[in-house]
Amino acid sequence: MTLQIGQDAPDFTLPRDGGGTVTLSALRGRAVVLFFYPADDTPGCTTEAQDFTALAPRLESAGAAVFGVSGGGVAAKDRFVAKAGLGIPLLADESGEVIRAYGAWGEKSMYGKTYTGLIRTTVLIDADGKVAQTWKVSRVKGHAEAVAKAVEGLAATA
Repeated sequence: MTLQIGQDAPDFTLPRDGGGTVTLSALRGRAVVLFFYPADDTPGCTTEAQDFTALAPRLESAGAAVFGVSGGGVAAKDRFVAKAGLGIPLLADESGEVIRAYGAWGEKSMYGKTYTGLIRTTVLIDADGKVAQTWKVSRVKGHAEAVAKAVEGLAATA
């Protein structure tokens, strides 16, 4: 499924690192950044999560909450947060239902091989629960900064 700008963001409730759950609709009234990453504790995913952690205060100042989403269980998220020193919530989508609903699952290729998996994707949701912007991320470096600028732009027009 491909998300369209302006459509309602698919609602979900997912377990998070440290216990508890996060429900998207409960966050209405503020922007939300969801970054979908392929795997816990891998080099690119660690860099991306640390970049979002570093920018979390800036995103929060602009009125946005940020969450990382991937497959795997909560225990893996807990280990990843502790090992990488992350300060943002990580959500466990073990069924892959949310990943698919947000268009972050599909065909990928690496080293000439094609396979199906999680496609690094970020979605910015506005305070009304509508999709404001999406990114298919091919390069982690600088991506979190680009998202922060988009969040600040969204806040300026609100």
